[in-house]
Amino acid sequence: MSRPVLYIAITNHAFGHAVRASSVAAVIQQLCPEILLVLVTTAPRWLLESYIPGDFIHRPRSFDIGVVQSDSLNMDKEATLEKLQQIRSSANSIIAGEVNFIRTNRVGLILADIPPLAADIAKAAGIPCWMMSNFGWDFIYRDWGGEFGEIADWISESYGKCNRLFRLPLHEPMSAFPQITDVGLTGGTPRYSPDELRQKLDLKSPQEKTILLTFGGLSLQQIPYQVLSNFPDWQFITFDRQAPDLPNLLKVSGYDYRPVDFMPLCGRVVSKPGYSTFAETLRLDIPLVSLTRDGFAEANILLQGIQDYSYHQILTPAEFFQSDWEFLYQEPQLPKESQRLKKDGTEAIAKTIVSYFETGS
Repeated sequence: MSRPVLYIAITNHAFGHAVRASSVAAVIQQLCPEILLVLVTTAPRWLLESYIPGDFIHRPRSFDIGVVQSDSLNMDKEATLEKLQQIRSSANSIIAGEVNFIRTNRVGLILADIPPLAADIAKAAGIPCWMMSNFGWDFIYRDWGGEFGEIADWISESYGKCNRLFRLPLHEPMSAFPQITDVGLTGGTPRYSPDELRQKLDLKSPQEKTILLTFGGLSLQQIPYQVLSNFPDWQFITFDRQAPDLPNLLKVSGYDYRPVDFMPLCGRVVSKPGYSTFAETLRLDIPLVSLTRDGFAEANILLQGIQDYSYHQILTPAEFFQSDWEFLYQEPQLPKESQRLKKDGTEAIAKTIVSYFETGS
């Protein structure tokens, strides 16, 4: 008897979508090792492996573009529009190629985060498409106006073919989706205890003086690392391989660690608006310092979310790039809401998918 096959299509944009989809894939594998996972993404295999311990098939394919960026904050709208128009004009051949793969490999279900064409592929292949996200690309592009309006309509039409959306917290309405199930926060779980990491990496600073700097897969240009000399008895941690060698900066290299593994060590996480980093800090109750981000509609929703549910500080780019980081001496602000967000999104999505393969519903 052949194994059940799950095809996971991941948006071609930075690392956050791959992180949250891989977190779900890992729990599916844990609950039902029998399910064969096919991860369809241009994200690097090492990133997927850092979340999924067991075997999976990596199919490097791109069905969307997200936003063309030079780093985590700077966007190129013109190049984005050009790429979107290319994808739209070759949509039929992309769909035909994937339908052929799906039928040959007897895929039973698509889970997408959140390339619109995944719904068209599923429909053409005659299998269900479920999606997971806190926003749709139609929401991002519609906000840009002009020629992006027509692209947004095309994307909304594809999302309308999705059989079920797992809507994550910190979300826009996502009204193009006909069937919505709200779930809790998604993300990975730290693999090491704080004491284990402190010992392994010889970290001496107390938690309140340990700071993780993490800006997603694209990082940031010109992080003002020279400011760290103002904090000689603090410990900073970065995954930026281009960072200078400084006595109080740990540069994490290799693929043994992920940002989420360091979060429990830290008094604060400094980031830019991004769902996966925000969700993992919220799951672990770590205070969050975020830069603002203009021109990306999701950012305002995320920033509102951390003001509501997290201990937080929000910085303008000038306060981050051109100051002496006095914000580290200030206490984070309290969350506005007393109610916490549910933290069970990864498990809830995984259990529903396993149940679908076991019962067919």
